[in-house]
Amino acid sequence: MTTMLEGLLAAAVAAGVEIQRIRAQGFEVRSKADSSPVTLADQAAEALILARLAQLAPGVAVVAEEAAAAGELPAIGARFFLVDPLDGTREFVAGRAEYTVNIALIEHGAPVLGVVVAPALGRAFAGDVVAQQAFETATADGAPHRLLRARRPPAGGLVAVASRSHGTPETEDWLRAAQVGERVSIGSSLKFCLLAAGEADVYPRFGPTMEWDTAAGHAVVVAAGGSVCGLDGEPLRYGKLGFRNPAFVARGAAAQGEVRGASH
Repeated sequence: MTTMLEGLLAAAVAAGVEIQRIRAQGFEVRSKADSSPVTLADQAAEALILARLAQLAPGVAVVAEEAAAAGELPAIGARFFLVDPLDGTREFVAGRAEYTVNIALIEHGAPVLGVVVAPALGRAFAGDVVAQQAFETATADGAPHRLLRARRPPAGGLVAVASRSHGTPETEDWLRAAQVGERVSIGSSLKFCLLAAGEADVYPRFGPTMEWDTAAGHAVVVAAGGSVCGLDGEPLRYGKLGFRNPAFVARGAAAQGEVRGASH
């Protein structure tokens, strides 16, 4: 990995350790203005990541979820970071393991580096889009990196991943049209990582997402040979006004031409 990608991965792993520490000692759940939950773990992980990024890339703007929720949005240039310190807070609060730490580097509207760490599962993913290499490693120090490549869909049909908490009628319609053979419901940006790891083939998302929710996973799946495109077939872009995403479909490398009867 590049020095920058290693640094991002180390920051995300350290944030995951802090999240696990707070989970073990107990925490209070509060509601943000949009009624989504927030905990001390979200805030502590974000503070740690911001400090690490200031050392790794001084002067590069960081758009982070909790700061944005407080109205703190920096001016961004062609190069900036997107951070979700605890993606899947609902899963975290519910005692499930499907939450992640997400950090992505954006250049000219596209994610070029991304890391996704699932501390409760001991899994960590990293993607370098320029080098077209994606990796998985355990979060334990010294664990070897495994190169990721998405697999071909099985004869029984595509395996789709879908949001556990944000299902929509549009998603159900898309899955029926695509003739999906198997469906896995899971929280957080792990959905992208399952595509990159060859454990699933396609992830349609019609419910609302923010750029910090998707950028790191986007980088990982594209680095593994997949794609993340809007319904117009164009790659999802970052740095949009308000940092809100349109509907999109993420595909593993082998699922690019396999969707039958569903629009892009």
